[in-house]
Amino acid sequence: MKKMAKLILTLFILGAFTSCSENHFREDKIFAGGKYVTAKTLNKGKLIYTEYCMPCHGVDGDGKGVASKGMKVPPRDFTTGIFKFGVVSSGELPHDEHIFDLLKNGLSGTAMLPWDLKEGQAEAVVQYIKTFAPKIWEGKELKLGDKVELVKDPYGLAHMTAAISKGKEIYHGEANCQSCHRAYVGLPELGKYQEENPSEIDMEVYTQKPQETEWGFQNIPPDFTWDLIRSAKTVKEIAYRIAAGVGGTSMPAWKETITDDQIWAVSYYVKSLVDMKDTQARKDLMAKIKMQNKKYGK
Repeated sequence: MKKMAKLILTLFILGAFTSCSENHFREDKIFAGGKYVTAKTLNKGKLIYTEYCMPCHGVDGDGKGVASKGMKVPPRDFTTGIFKFGVVSSGELPHDEHIFDLLKNGLSGTAMLPWDLKEGQAEAVVQYIKTFAPKIWEGKELKLGDKVELVKDPYGLAHMTAAISKGKEIYHGEANCQSCHRAYVGLPELGKYQEENPSEIDMEVYTQKPQETEWGFQNIPPDFTWDLIRSAKTVKEIAYRIAAGVGGTSMPAWKETITDDQIWAVSYYVKSLVDMKDTQARKDLMAKIKMQNKKYGK
């Protein structure tokens, strides 16, 4: 009799919990960009989030789930309303399709794996995530960021070598990417790009510099020959990441700073560096830089 009573009590509690979860939202919402979402969709999203996302991102969406402890790359804190990898200028609200892409593809080098969610599931969980930052997302008057657009790739495989060469010059010269990342040429070549005496260049250009983020912790920009680029694998993806920047970090949107042609060139160059990971080509490049710099006693 006691066992039966316990079973009934357990079923009652589970039923009450499920009912509560399914009916957490009772009113429809309108999010930024005029996105109308029903309470039914939000409740569905809550259930999916609880099953798949909560262990890392936490009950309150603050990135402090039980599985987040000890992670080298902290899970996203949704309560800030800041998304790093939308294809809009960094700091602006991304479109749903950009968040869908992150769910589908994951983020390289992190615990955020690709999720094979059905279309309706992805739609529901993305809308639910927005409820963690109501001041940022809720309201028909709120605007989404303008989508970053680039001209069609002017190089292609036929002119890839020229693109890489031009990209290397822009990376180390006009864009001065080594101020955050690192340099991949020796001092003589870097001096030419920087119009500076090679002997006066600080060797710090060969190290990655920790940068502050809006989440309160430091971020280390990737060494492209060693680290994975979290949200980009192809030349096109790299180009759009450079153009849009990375929200919440010191990586700015380069769209209005250099030309589209230059962005594409740098993207080809960065991709060539990424392809060196774990190859003899990387070892040869590092040895070449070391030999060239040795002439300057560095």
